[in-house]
Amino acid sequence: MVRKKGIIRMVLMTAAAVLFVAAVFAGIDAAKNKTVSTISDGNWGLSFQEEGQPPVANATAEELAGYNAFYADDTDEKVMYITFDAGYENGYTEKILDVLKKHQVKAAFFLVGNYIETSPELVKRMMEEGHLVGNHTYTHPDMSSISTIGSFEKELKQLEEKYREVTGKEMKKYYRPPQGKYSESNLKMASDMGYKTVFWSLAYVDWYESDQPTKEEAFEKLIPRAHPGAIVLLHSTSRTNSEILDELLTRWEDMGYEFRSVEELGQERAS
Repeated sequence: MVRKKGIIRMVLMTAAAVLFVAAVFAGIDAAKNKTVSTISDGNWGLSFQEEGQPPVANATAEELAGYNAFYADDTDEKVMYITFDAGYENGYTEKILDVLKKHQVKAAFFLVGNYIETSPELVKRMMEEGHLVGNHTYTHPDMSSISTIGSFEKELKQLEEKYREVTGKEMKKYYRPPQGKYSESNLKMASDMGYKTVFWSLAYVDWYESDQPTKEEAFEKLIPRAHPGAIVLLHSTSRTNSEILDELLTRWEDMGYEFRSVEELGQERAS
């Protein structure tokens, strides 16, 4: 079991590194051209060009909307949406849930099969405390390489079944591609299954267990990148995130931000 967990951690950390490098290069291209490319196969990427403003992404909100996908709320209101990706439990989620409860924040947790299998009580707590549990696939593969609906559906439906087995409830239809890797056909397949695909507009490098950012480094990225309508991506496996979350939410609140649920945003977009 220890060996299996170590392998899973190594795969997820490698995937995250690939995501970050691709996102950086996508952001550089966007910054140079001052334009946004149309949807294409690859990685989700952002370019942060102006403090306090939404980043430039490598697909437009209008393009994504055609597939029930989004990465931020199109608003001038100071609202934010907190989300976590969780490929495995690293001992920090209980503290994170305590802080979210203190601030009355309803977050979204995008989980994989291994997490639900090994941490069922935490999954139940997420659900019971009003957080959205989203689909991050069963095995965390590169979904952009999957071209058949059968294989795509299997990844999502296996996780739905595991969630139902643990909680007795149906999983709500919110999906985040592992590593941020997707294709236009993936977006269509997810939409055809009734899913909304949730990307993000605010994140930082927080996933390396052996090279965690300091508190100061985290705030240097997360505070100036805050913007109206931000969907924030954090990793629940991060020690730093567990240590700074209380102060981070407080500082964003002091900046005038309030926190809403991704599910609320998804319902607004559907109406």
